[in-house]
Amino acid sequence: MAFQDFELITERRKNEKKQKTKKRIIIGVVSAILLVGLIGCAFFVATTKYGFGQKQNEPSPESNNNIAHSERVVKMVCSSADYKQKCEGPLSEAVKKDPELTHPKDILKLYVKFADEEVSKAFNKTKTLKFESKEEKGAFEDCKQLFQDAKEDLAASISELGRIDFNKFSSKTPDFNNWLSAVISYQQTCIDGFPENSKLKKDLNTLFQDSREFISNSLAIVKKVGSLLSTFQSIGGRLLSENHDSHVFSLDKEGYPEWIKHEDRRVLKAADDKPTPNVTVAQDDSGDFKTISEALEKIPEKYEGRYVVFVKEGVYNETVIITKKMQNLTLYGDGSQKSIITGSKNFRDGVRTFQTATFVVLGEGFIGKAMGFRNTAGPEGHQAVAARVQADRAVFANCRFEGYQDTLYTQAHRQFYRSCVISGTIDFIFGDAAVVFQNCIMNVRKPLDNQQNMVTAQGRMDKQQTTGIVLQKCVIQADETLVPVKDQIRSYLGRPWKEYSRTIVMESEIGDFIQPEGWTPWAGDFALKTLYYAEFNNTGPGASTDARVKWPGYKVINKDKAKKFTVGEFLKGDWIHGTGVPSIQGMYF
Repeated sequence: MAFQDFELITERRKNEKKQKTKKRIIIGVVSAILLVGLIGCAFFVATTKYGFGQKQNEPSPESNNNIAHSERVVKMVCSSADYKQKCEGPLSEAVKKDPELTHPKDILKLYVKFADEEVSKAFNKTKTLKFESKEEKGAFEDCKQLFQDAKEDLAASISELGRIDFNKFSSKTPDFNNWLSAVISYQQTCIDGFPENSKLKKDLNTLFQDSREFISNSLAIVKKVGSLLSTFQSIGGRLLSENHDSHVFSLDKEGYPEWIKHEDRRVLKAADDKPTPNVTVAQDDSGDFKTISEALEKIPEKYEGRYVVFVKEGVYNETVIITKKMQNLTLYGDGSQKSIITGSKNFRDGVRTFQTATFVVLGEGFIGKAMGFRNTAGPEGHQAVAARVQADRAVFANCRFEGYQDTLYTQAHRQFYRSCVISGTIDFIFGDAAVVFQNCIMNVRKPLDNQQNMVTAQGRMDKQQTTGIVLQKCVIQADETLVPVKDQIRSYLGRPWKEYSRTIVMESEIGDFIQPEGWTPWAGDFALKTLYYAEFNNTGPGASTDARVKWPGYKVINKDKAKKFTVGEFLKGDWIHGTGVPSIQGMYF
């Protein structure tokens, strides 16, 4: 074949390739147009499904049509709410007053504002209650702070709904779920601060009921709107990906969520990896400060980036609070058994559980590494918290939490623990956060002779909340103090602190000291039908599920269901992306 013939064939192939490319582009454009039409049709069908008859005596046909359309949208977004009357009623009245209120995002924003008003109304009513004892007055002081926390999370939700584009809504649903779930947690924490079975506690529970149901409905609406958009976007993605390069998110193969920035991941990678500190705390005068609290007080009010505090070896007997202003703070030490924060506040001495914590984290984006946190009140102190963590996106790695009852209070928001040791007896991991423990050791200690051991006590109040405790690739073992008497003391994986308690134990090693039934009730049949307790692919002599409890809410799940509780799925958000389930972002096996 002559070279010129070859050049003609090559040129013809180039032209054919150009025609194919042009055709793909045209198909892509047409697909995009069809997608817009598909979304419009689907939305019309969905709203028409819940339609009302034509109303009369309206100002104009156009206004009448707008109201009818808005009411169909209201029906649709409220379809999965548990308290429909509280959902449809206020929104229907609102769209009658404002016929232009037709966008689901705007309707959701309005409803969250209703919820915000209900929370304020409920708290204002508490001012009419009489708090007589010192304990009651103290508990109400806690409520004031918790109310402020709730208002801040509601404000964050409303603000984000005001500025987010509708097509980006699905990527923000984890944030909305996080903030709104925390509001329910805060209200319940307020109630829990009052004496059990007291009239005040019952009164507060009644006062907060309406606002709690409004928040629950808000969570349901978020889920509904997000689900519809995800479906539409999924269809669009499949159509357009045939003609355009798809964006692939890069994942951290070591299993850290994407919201942990590069410099922060370095802090977590190895025991000898110590970032350059801004300040050093040392008891021997070799640092900038002798106490951790002094170092925290000197943090600049305006600081760009991550602020790092290095704590040299020593036992620091002080209550340490990472305030909300101290965001993106790293606290690391010489090792979890060398750099230790300790205290002994406890319930027996009249301190409310909420206030017994030796270490408190409120500031978002906290990282703790190679530190120990203790409460030394002992089993006689009853509730005695070593650490209370309320901060969103909090991370602990290579840390140790030591106590007996209520050691680690995972209070609210999203939390991640890696290669940590948590020691305790009764409910020693408790709270209502969305929290995953990976590669951790749950060290079960010897309680008082008349007590039993429960590793977890999860506090989910409402089925719409996206909270729960996940133990993945952990070791649940008997402490050396428990081993000699493990046959006399009953130990369990957990019990339901609240009605919708949710705990998952998967790919973990369970010791032989755990009772064959695995889980134990809180009181009678409370929560046994509404809780969600699940196990998957656990090993060890205590892992057999043959004799496990027969509660309606207990499940032995398969791998597909277990994947929903991995780091990549359960803690997902705009700070954690994934197109697959790689490495320990997903399952280990």
